[in-house]
Amino acid sequence: MKNKAVKQHSMVNNIAYFVALLFKVSPGIVVGDILYGIIEKLPTRIISVLGVKYMIDLVQQGASAKDVFKVVLVVAAVLIVSRLANWLYREFYWNVAREKAYQGLNKTLYEKAKSLDLECYDNPQFYNNFILTIESSSDNIQNVMGLVEHYVGELVSLITIASILLTIDPVCLVIILAVVAIFTPISKKIGTVQMQRREDNNRLHRKADYFARVFYLQDYVKEVRMNNIMPLLMKRYNEAAQEVCDNQRKYIRKIDIMYFIQETGVQIIGFMFILPLYLGYCVLEKQILSAGDFVASFNGAFSIAASFSFLTVTAVRNFSERAKMIEKYREFLKTESKINDGSEVAEITEPKEIKLENVSFTYPGNTEPTLKNINITLHPREKIALVGYNGAGKTTLTNLLLRLYDVTNGRITIDSQDIRDVSVESHRNRFSAVFQDFQIFAATLGENVSLDKEFDEASVWEALKHSGFDKKTPNGINTFLLREFDDDGIMMSGGESQKVAIARAFYKKCPYVILDEPSANLDPVAEYNLNQSMIEAAENKTVVFISHRLSTTVNADMIYVMEKGEIIEQGTHEQLMAMNGTYAYMFNLQAEKYLTNNVD
Repeated sequence: MKNKAVKQHSMVNNIAYFVALLFKVSPGIVVGDILYGIIEKLPTRIISVLGVKYMIDLVQQGASAKDVFKVVLVVAAVLIVSRLANWLYREFYWNVAREKAYQGLNKTLYEKAKSLDLECYDNPQFYNNFILTIESSSDNIQNVMGLVEHYVGELVSLITIASILLTIDPVCLVIILAVVAIFTPISKKIGTVQMQRREDNNRLHRKADYFARVFYLQDYVKEVRMNNIMPLLMKRYNEAAQEVCDNQRKYIRKIDIMYFIQETGVQIIGFMFILPLYLGYCVLEKQILSAGDFVASFNGAFSIAASFSFLTVTAVRNFSERAKMIEKYREFLKTESKINDGSEVAEITEPKEIKLENVSFTYPGNTEPTLKNINITLHPREKIALVGYNGAGKTTLTNLLLRLYDVTNGRITIDSQDIRDVSVESHRNRFSAVFQDFQIFAATLGENVSLDKEFDEASVWEALKHSGFDKKTPNGINTFLLREFDDDGIMMSGGESQKVAIARAFYKKCPYVILDEPSANLDPVAEYNLNQSMIEAAENKTVVFISHRLSTTVNADMIYVMEKGEIIEQGTHEQLMAMNGTYAYMFNLQAEKYLTNNVD
């Protein structure tokens, strides 16, 4: 991810951006919420000013009870119709529309996440923003549209009631505006502090959430029960939880003080002292207001006060906080990948020659290169083994082949064409890969092998056969794995899961295969069978595999021994054994342990 200063947008700009984004996903909910806000506020406010004034004036003019009753019925009808309209919108449209909008926004986020390269995930700031963006998506819909809904409703009410009040007594309006304007700057400060609190809470909650994963993920079940790790985990959990509590105390104290100053100033000084004092003076001393005018002025003043207070105090405070959240949202959606598409489309054909020419790579944020001056030629249909100690750079090299990262220096070519000259998708379609940290998805067995919603059943069974998968499944390849979406989904051992992952490499029709520790969870017999199947199934493919079990490398066409990001030995098994170097030492050490274990 590019390390450049990100332009900060204004509060209004961010709110408008999010509303526009939501409008693309669900225009109905944007328009509906705005109308809801107007209908929620305006009828009540007009009735409290003009309706009440009209009824008082009728009584003063000696109108009959029947005439007053008619006005009451009209007022009641207006209120009932407006409430009914809003109730119907909320009950029969809003709940479903909100979920669809939430789904649409999250789909946008997930598609963006998929388009980003791995370097973004190496950046802690990006990862924090990503988590915050995902977690706040639904919250943003409800809160931002709730604020917009209230804002538009209050704005329309303010304009309408202010127009009425100006014809009766404009001084009331001046008093209200002056009082609220004085305390408005505090709102922005409250919004800033609220956002700081949220960011700190998100970071601290990620620590606490780790312990939830430890206790609900199956990965940790045996370790937690077989060892005395529980006291340590609880100690760390208590520390993390205490950090959250301390953080809350730190911010709540500041926020409460600012809230108190703001509310005291606006509500008590302005609306409970200055305004009533002025209206009382107009009625008792100057006698310039009638009973109806007095009530209309007082109700109108409080209506305008409520509207203006929300528009300039509450709205500024809450919009300021939301705008900072949306800024994170924008940053995430505008994040640029360093891995860009080339102008050409790679064809999936027969295996071609792959060359790594003076390839070096340094991870973002690191000063020392992980790979240094790598030169390798992979001939079509060769079986290439990468061996070496942990941290030697083997997995990084395969990540570069797949363009999960781009080389820092040098280049990688396929059939003499730089892989950066073709689109990322078409390049990766030439490869199938089984990663060391492979994942099984909550989907059917067939979907897990094909990694697609549509698949060829015969090819799936053939791929599973080659991988050595022989677990009985109640519904064949339509059996669900894991239980997130099916309570009857099956759970598998590590070895069974790895065989499913390996079957993916056999299923995909492509010229190149990368296997990172393909037999790590397999027993020796399964490992031997896998090797035989791999040779048979990948006869017409170029295969690059990483293995710490050197028994799997014996039949490789070429073995590259890596150490500290460099190739220190290369050759066939026989050639490397004859060299009596690092490879020979590692092989003999493993063979010796295997023989010793057999004797024991």
